[in-house]
Amino acid sequence: MHNKLRIIYFGTPEFAVEGLRTLLLNNYNIVGVVTAPDKPAGRGRKIQESDVKKFAIENNLNVLQPTNLKSEEFTSQLKELNADLQIIVAFRMLPKIVWDMPKYGTFNLHASLLPQYRGAAPINWAIINGEKETGVTSFFLNENIDTGNIILQEKINISETDNVGVLYEKLMKLGGKVILTTVKQIEDGTVKEISQEKLLDNIEQKPAPKIYRKNLSIDWNKPTTEIYNFIRGLSPYPTAWTKIDGKILKLYEVKKSISNHSNKCGQIDTDKKSYIKIFTKDGFIELKDVQIEGKRRIKVDEFLRGFNGVFEINKKI
Repeated sequence: MHNKLRIIYFGTPEFAVEGLRTLLLNNYNIVGVVTAPDKPAGRGRKIQESDVKKFAIENNLNVLQPTNLKSEEFTSQLKELNADLQIIVAFRMLPKIVWDMPKYGTFNLHASLLPQYRGAAPINWAIINGEKETGVTSFFLNENIDTGNIILQEKINISETDNVGVLYEKLMKLGGKVILTTVKQIEDGTVKEISQEKLLDNIEQKPAPKIYRKNLSIDWNKPTTEIYNFIRGLSPYPTAWTKIDGKILKLYEVKKSISNHSNKCGQIDTDKKSYIKIFTKDGFIELKDVQIEGKRRIKVDEFLRGFNGVFEINKKI
């Protein structure tokens, strides 16, 4: 075990588990794991533990779940753990009293090639904007969100068929490797920091703000490729939607076709058995995997067999 380096790991969702698992497999000394408090979720409002907490408990790690990151109780607990390094993956913003505590500082793993896509939803926005590549970045924390000096970056290609779920998995695995390499460099004293400000000189910065449910409706007046990227950039969560027969229809998987046509944007073409096509500015989107409000997610042929609404061919949405 790397006894000389005492590490506290901060994270909450599944994305953060991979880095923690990788460090344990490489015998690093995790003296504490900080994650979100348990909370009720689902229809039954059952108490849910975070993915990071479940993994930490399975591996007999010390778990902290503060409600107030500035509280004297929490900061005292951190001081007692006497960490040399803190690692943040998919966790909320830390106050300076916390991130400035270890002698080797605190680094964060972000799912983009910083300084591009600073913010809460970098994976979604990279796909929505039609990027061909993205990656992960480890960087030291400072007073501002996602702006600290870069330690490491690793790139990955985005396939035209990747949705958020697929890219999430790829970046999660890549992130575990980058965390491990970053820790080794800090441990060996070989880190070469890069200022993000120097990288901003010749690029147009693209943000990655939080995505709200009110902004998930599809605008069928836009170009086909833009709509296609919007749908896959929100699949499987939080999911783009449109309306058919006055009901919300979530779109998970679609195909695109670029073509000339004389139909109005938003018009539907269907044989009522096997396919639904919705026309766009310069082609159409064919629906493959959908979910009508109040029902489960299904293939479009099953949806058509069970749909009892008024569903006319070329009826405008």
